[in-house]
Order: sequence, then structure tokens, then C-alpha cells
Amino acid sequence: MSSQILTSTPMRAPETLARPAFTVPAGACDSHVHVFESEDRYPHVDQPHYTLPDGPLTKLDAMCESLGLARYVIVQPSFYGTDNRCMLDALDIAGERARGVAMVDDSVTEDTLHDMHRRGVRALRLDLFLRSGLPTAELVQYIQRSVRMTKTLGWHLQFYTPGWVVRDLIPYLGDIDADFVIDHMGYMLESDGLTRQDFDRLLRVLADGRGWMKLSGPYRVAKDGNFEKLRPLAHAIVEALPERTIWGSDWPHIPNGARDTGELLNLLAPWAPDAPARQRILVDNPARLFGFAPIPQ
Repeated sequence: MSSQILTSTPMRAPETLARPAFTVPAGACDSHVHVFESEDRYPHVDQPHYTLPDGPLTKLDAMCESLGLARYVIVQPSFYGTDNRCMLDALDIAGERARGVAMVDDSVTEDTLHDMHRRGVRALRLDLFLRSGLPTAELVQYIQRSVRMTKTLGWHLQFYTPGWVVRDLIPYLGDIDADFVIDHMGYMLESDGLTRQDFDRLLRVLADGRGWMKLSGPYRVAKDGNFEKLRPLAHAIVEALPERTIWGSDWPHIPNGARDTGELLNLLAPWAPDAPARQRILVDNPARLFGFAPIPQ
């Protein structure tokens, strides 16, 4: 990753977001957001990759209300490292409409994990960008340790990883004895030498094992803003993993707070043209993965 510190820009006002181009189903979940609060209360890591984003819980709630999103999953950002207090405090306030994804180190205690579970955490985030220089064998060992650490809690793993690391892990993904989610459509950038053949190999392994895919971060994959070229990849994901695909906005879109979250939600219209598919992606699949209560009929 670049050593340049990115400057986070102010958050877009919710009333300026594009309106949903389809009927957002009841109980829809944004499965990938981050929350940031005052640095006085929640100090960042020594060398963050970006300045404090304009992403407090109040603005997250306003965005979700504007777009008809009833639930969200707060993912621990690298900005706070393994200090999960900001995320956990946000979960305490949000209550049953939210779940969390934590980052921990090997010294975390069983009591701490159980307390996180009580407060709404349901997954571990594995930052493989941070560990991308390690041999593949060591990454596999790290993944296996994480599975053992959370097995009794029933958590899943969330992989934040460059696409070339995903490619190198493909031979091992089928052996992971837990559900796991790969962020940002696999993050398989052509600029990193990844091919459609690599992507198709990944989908086959996920479909045969316990892997999930997250339709998130399209601007991280199509860095030129041409989201249309992602449509074939999205269609392939939805077709290969109908019961194991979820959607996330990646709000607050670090570092570009002015990005239109409504526009990102509307990508689901061409990516999953059928209402039943969007129901699964936005409601049924995340409810099952994160343990949300059933939607009242």
C-alpha cells in the first residue's frame, strides 16, 4: 500500500444522495461501513494511511435512513488498528440494527472475544494488506489460527486483501473450516497482473467451499470510475454464489466523503436485475451471516 497519507474530505449531505432506482426491501443491510469519532476519545494508530474521516455514527444513520437501509455492519478500520473501542461503542448505541467486525492480535483473551460477541461482533477482519509480504504458508497459518480462535463463537472471517494474495491463497481456501467473506469483489486489479481466469478460479473455489463475496468498493476495483466494466464480474458473483453474496457501500468512502452512496446502491439494479436476487443480497444473506433477527411480516 502507498505510504502517502490521504486527506479525508467532508461527508456528502444525505439529502443530496441519488434516490434508490429500485424498491429497497425491508430489512436491507449495508454490510460494510466504518465509523469514526473524535480523536480525543479514540486515538488512531501511529501511522494511519489517512486523516480522520468525517464518518460519525450520526451521519451513518442519516445516510441509511435516506436510502432505506435498516441495518449495517460496522467494520473495524485500519485507522484504529486492534483498538476496537470506537466500533464497539457504536454497536452499543446502534443496538440490534447493527453488527460488528473486529480486528485483534494473537494476545486477545477469550473473555474479550466473548464480550465483543455480547456487544454484536460476529466476525474477525484479517488485514492481509498488512501481511502481504509474508510467505503464503504463514498467511495460511494465520488464517487457521483465526478460525480456531473464533470457532466456539461461530464467527466468520473477513478478508481485506489485495487480489494477488487472494490468487495465491486459492489452493487453500477450500480447506477453511469456517465461513469467510472476501471484500471488494476479490480486489483483483488488472494493474496487479490479475486476470479473468484468476477470478473464475476463485469463484469456483468459493462456490465449492464456505466462501462468500462482498459487492463493495467498486471504485477501488475500477479506479477510473468506469463501473460498467464490473458488470460481468458482478453477474458472475451473483450467479455463482446466490446464497453467499452480500453488498456493502464502504461508507464513508475514504478519503472521498463526497462520493454518492446512492449511486453505489443503484449499481445493484444492473448487477442483480431480479428483485428476489436483491432480496437475498440485501436482506436474507446478511441476516443469516450476521445473525440479525427475522424481519416482521
